[in-house]
Amino acid sequence: MINFVGTAMNTSTKILSLTVTMFAITGLMGFNNQVIADNGAPKGPHYNLNIIGVPKGKTADMTGTNGHTIFVPLSGNCKIWLAPGDYNVADRNCTDANGARFTLPNPDPENDGTTAYSVWARALGKPGGSSETRTCFVDGTDGLTYCSVYSMILVRDIGKSSFRDVSRDLLYVYLDTDADGDADVGVPLFGDATDAYFWDYTNAGLKLAQLRFYPIPTTVPAL
Repeated sequence: MINFVGTAMNTSTKILSLTVTMFAITGLMGFNNQVIADNGAPKGPHYNLNIIGVPKGKTADMTGTNGHTIFVPLSGNCKIWLAPGDYNVADRNCTDANGARFTLPNPDPENDGTTAYSVWARALGKPGGSSETRTCFVDGTDGLTYCSVYSMILVRDIGKSSFRDVSRDLLYVYLDTDADGDADVGVPLFGDATDAYFWDYTNAGLKLAQLRFYPIPTTVPAL
């Protein structure tokens, strides 16, 4: 449980602050030892996750399928609930009221700002779509929801689509607890075992968001 200085949210989907001084990622640890492919991603072993936008909700049971895909509304919002563990899609359907479920390793067990792995993402599919993904948690003590001031925004432009490092956006919740326009608290995924973590996914026509998880550490902004 984190003691917040500012006023807590009383809804499950609002954001603490949208105005924030953006921090630059200070560097990809070990980056010089990595070979970058033409698509902008590191070469080497990785776990692949495809988030697919669909125009109609899925009705089939998609729990326990151990696939590498999650279905989300082509237009609208859903929650991808997260839990610590090996990479696994426990529930692929994010088009129903329950949301999808995905397990992934603890990214920063020491809470020192250096991740155990990194996440890279790109937008694919028909040009024109976009999506925004924000990392959030439900406080296990007061039941309130807190969402990061940072988010992963993917836009499918015309032409080649390249990967970029989105570890800061998907593996941490950055909060502006005193509403001064700057993030002042950084919480890694699973930093508190009593909290429930999720990705808040809002889609505006993006057919495919492709995520790759590499065993390469990233250093995120220190607070």
